Amino acid sequence: MNSDTTKQEKSGASTSFAREEIGDKSVSAPYLWVPSLYLGEALPFSAVMLISVIMFKEMQLTDEQITLYTGWLGLPWVIKPIWSTIIDNLKTKRWWIVTMQFLMGVSLALVAFTLNTSYWLQATLAIFMLIAFASATHDISADGFYIIGLREKDQELYVGVRNTFYRIGMVIGQGGLVLLAGYLQKGSFGTTFQSTTASWSTVFVILGILMFVLAAYHAFILPRVETSIHDSFHIKEQLHELVSTLRVFITKPHIVSALCFILLFRLPEGLLTKIVPLFLTRSYEEGGLQMSNVNFGFIYGTLGVIGLLLGGIIGGWAVSKWGLRKCLWPLVLCITLPDIVYVYLSYFPTSNLWLIGSCVCIEQLGYGLGFAAYTLYLVTFSRGERSTAVFSICTAGQYLGGVMIPGMVSGLISDSIGYQHFFLLVMAFCLVTFAVTAFVKIKEEK
Repeated sequence: MNSDTTKQEKSGASTSFAREEIGDKSVSAPYLWVPSLYLGEALPFSAVMLISVIMFKEMQLTDEQITLYTGWLGLPWVIKPIWSTIIDNLKTKRWWIVTMQFLMGVSLALVAFTLNTSYWLQATLAIFMLIAFASATHDISADGFYIIGLREKDQELYVGVRNTFYRIGMVIGQGGLVLLAGYLQKGSFGTTFQSTTASWSTVFVILGILMFVLAAYHAFILPRVETSIHDSFHIKEQLHELVSTLRVFITKPHIVSALCFILLFRLPEGLLTKIVPLFLTRSYEEGGLQMSNVNFGFIYGTLGVIGLLLGGIIGGWAVSKWGLRKCLWPLVLCITLPDIVYVYLSYFPTSNLWLIGSCVCIEQLGYGLGFAAYTLYLVTFSRGERSTAVFSICTAGQYLGGVMIPGMVSGLISDSIGYQHFFLLVMAFCLVTFAVTAFVKIKEEK
């Protein structure tokens, strides 16, 4: 093994050493840990960025306040490349995954004990920010572990599975746990938790327990695909690693079109993410559909899941079979055009749960299909030198341009022009997705 290869192994740039070291274990039973790993990645994100939206609405905050506050909570996912080299060079990704899951379990449970205090808003925002930093660190580790723990062909095969279970994790939060909060507020299950704060406290205790269970499971089941590299940690060395990673990233082929694609592909979805739950649950007088938490949770926990399962799995299978180049445009149309269902619902409001659920299912199906192609592009773009750190920059960029900034301003826009015009504006921004797709360069499949 030459010196260049050794240097690449230490920087996280190469995955061959880890695979050679563990042999067939690198691909043994990935179905045992890929789904749960991305479920664990989604649950805390769901708590911070999605469940909090519904909870803050019930605490009487406006759309503008909700989207601004929860938008800022997305900052750690944007700046996470700053410490991605630490994950590459201190301990192992497996260690970071398990440790962060335990930390998030404690923090999520802690939210429950702050909701009934006079300083609940400041306290929950502070804890949510801590969870966000831990979750962003977990994302770096999990995505890196996915790259080094699976062969390239299996990465393509399981991209639909990882995306599907990531979205299922968010649906569990935004669907199942919101539904549970609604039932608790109604006094169902023979409970006495009919207040808003008591019901949401119960939800966050359950979330904390789920993260503890996942941490314990992964401490046992995750394969050992790497060894700890550094016995000591030096700031100067990490700064050098960061600069080197940035140099690798900006010297990638076709970097300008790639950056535009990474930053802007998810723009329409970024505008929708926080507003759709508010639109569905706001009163008719406010322009919404006046769904209860129970009905909202039911829609996202059943029909939404069906759409995601089909979209994620079919999208991953299609890309694996025909390649990203052939599938890109059909899947781009799948992720954008179904957004028109919200234009329809805003102009023709209804209380028919099956009609609303069908619209949500169609949109989620399209999202699952399109996001499979987008994720695989990020994976293939990141392959090569310093793959883990480069991938973290990609995911940070797509979150900044496709989630954080659109999400922060979405409430201001919807409050200013109303839901009907807002959803029309989202459809107009689909042209941005088409434009960046037209210019992006996809490598020829071998």
